Amino acid sequence: MRDFPGADDRSDESAAAPPTTRWTGRATNRAQWLLSAAGAGVLALGIELAVGSPWVSGIIPLLMAVVGCLLVGLMVIFGTLAFVHVTVTVDDEALEVRCGHLGLPRRRIPLSHVKSVEFAPRVTPRHWGGWGYRWRPEQGTAVVVRRGEGVVLRLGDGRTFTVTVDDAAGAVRAIRDRLLPHPAAGQPER
Repeated sequence: MRDFPGADDRSDESAAAPPTTRWTGRATNRAQWLLSAAGAGVLALGIELAVGSPWVSGIIPLLMAVVGCLLVGLMVIFGTLAFVHVTVTVDDEALEVRCGHLGLPRRRIPLSHVKSVEFAPRVTPRHWGGWGYRWRPEQGTAVVVRRGEGVVLRLGDGRTFTVTVDDAAGAVRAIRDRLLPHPAAGQPER
């Protein structure tokens, strides 16, 4: 019994062909849901102030409190939900990072711009200044949704891009396989 039908039927030409499958990985941070719940609480407080307040202290202070609570609540909710999880996809042309349920923010890096790729065993929000889409002059740009392993891309312009993702070693292998020059079909290997 074979685990992979047709695996023994491969010729040397197909083994040397460039990869055509996509690699997809994901990382999640369940703690972000707690922050989102806090944002919903602030939003509910703003609604409660607007609906249930006796309006005796004046309209301006109450209006400021209501608008402040509504804005802070919405910003916390959307800011945290955008970075609850990240999806990383590597295909033959690019690495694409999509954040949250809407896939925004999104970053697409063509593999032709990648100079090298490394596995980072420990990427932490503390090193980057928190969760989310981060930029630090001495480190480059990162999408950090949790602490753990990640992928570090060194780009042709000297910048770096880091992303936390489960099975980062698999992502590094997938990118390196695509960065290696493959012989054209019908041409002998040197």
